Order: sequence, then structure tokens, then C-alpha cells
Amino acid sequence: MATAKKAPAKKVAAKKAPAKKAAAPAKKAPAKKAAAPAKKAAAPAKKAAPAKKAPAKKRTPNAAFMKALTPSPALAAVVGSTPLPRTAVVSKLWDYIKKNNLQDKANKRNINADAKLKEIFGKPQVSMFELASLIGKHVK
Repeated sequence: MATAKKAPAKKVAAKKAPAKKAAAPAKKAPAKKAAAPAKKAAAPAKKAAPAKKAPAKKRTPNAAFMKALTPSPALAAVVGSTPLPRTAVVSKLWDYIKKNNLQDKANKRNINADAKLKEIFGKPQVSMFELASLIGKHVK
């Protein structure tokens, strides 16, 4: 029986030897990883070249913003009665606000309404972010 116990011990020793050999290739793997970043460094140069071609395309304007809309009588008192695109209405409204010093001094994001703007806004002070939605109610 003693010899039977020695035989399995030899098999275990034989199994351990290949495990040591497997550890040696693992040391070579990091060397391959070190070479990989060098390839990545070359790759962005290729990606950068197509990016220069992209600005050559001109962006087409959205037709919904360029459609001429007729302002309501209250809005027409500020921007005029001729049909204008929504972007022009906002631009003319800002011209009116700046001309009459209607921006709040403490918080420039707020607009203080005068008599004409109060008809459009419905309240004495509005945020500049509310401006587009309030104008939407006054154009057709």
C-alpha cells in the first residue's frame, strides 16, 4: 500500500510542472500590451483626417423656423405687423428689450415687462427661457 500512495504523489508533481510553464507565457503577454498603445497612437491620426471634411457640408435651416408667421395685435405693437419667421420675432423682441432697458439689473436672465410686453407676457416679469413659449401664443 505504501507504493500506491507514492504513485499519486508523482502524478501531482507532474501536473504542477505544466502549470509553471503556463506562467512563463503570461510574462510575455504584458509585452504585447505595451506594443498595442503604439498602434492606438497611430489610429487617431487616421480619424482626424475625415473630421476636416465634415465642415464642408452646410447645415440646412429648419423650414419650420423660417416660415413667416403673422403676429397678434399685441405682439405687432412691438415687432411690427408684417409676417416674420419665428427667429426674427425673437430677435426683434430682444432689440426692443435692450433698447428700452427692460432686462433686470440684478439678474440679466429676467425681463421686466413694460405696458406693451405685459400684454404679451401676462405677468410683470419673465425669464428669458419662457420667451419663446410666450411668443408662440401670439403668432399664427
